[in-house]
Amino acid sequence: MISFCKIYQQSLIYFFVCDIISLMVDKCCQKGTRVKKRIQVLKKDLELLGDENRLRILCLIKAHNELCVCDIFAALGLPQNLVSYHLGKLKDAGFLLARKAGVSVHYRAKTKKLKDFQELIKLII
Repeated sequence: MISFCKIYQQSLIYFFVCDIISLMVDKCCQKGTRVKKRIQVLKKDLELLGDENRLRILCLIKAHNELCVCDIFAALGLPQNLVSYHLGKLKDAGFLLARKAGVSVHYRAKTKKLKDFQELIKLII
């Protein structure tokens, strides 16, 4: 049978550990900390990818490695100006790289950004 002293010691250790974890959570979520900044980046990325057309564009490009704007709007059945707008947003956020080839622009996924995004997602899962 566990003595009262043993239970008391275990309770103190439990509360001590809970206090440390609570302090760590408070500290890592304070404004200006590295985790807080990463969470803010994740929030911006999730807002950007919350648009169905942007997700469709990103999936299409990822599946084909590299596509020009004309291929993307033809495949998705979207107006060219809408596709260009979404490509610009994805490029500005760092999800895509653009390469000019004559008069057309070819886009491909930026693998480092996608890996970073996956790591940020792991923070909340």
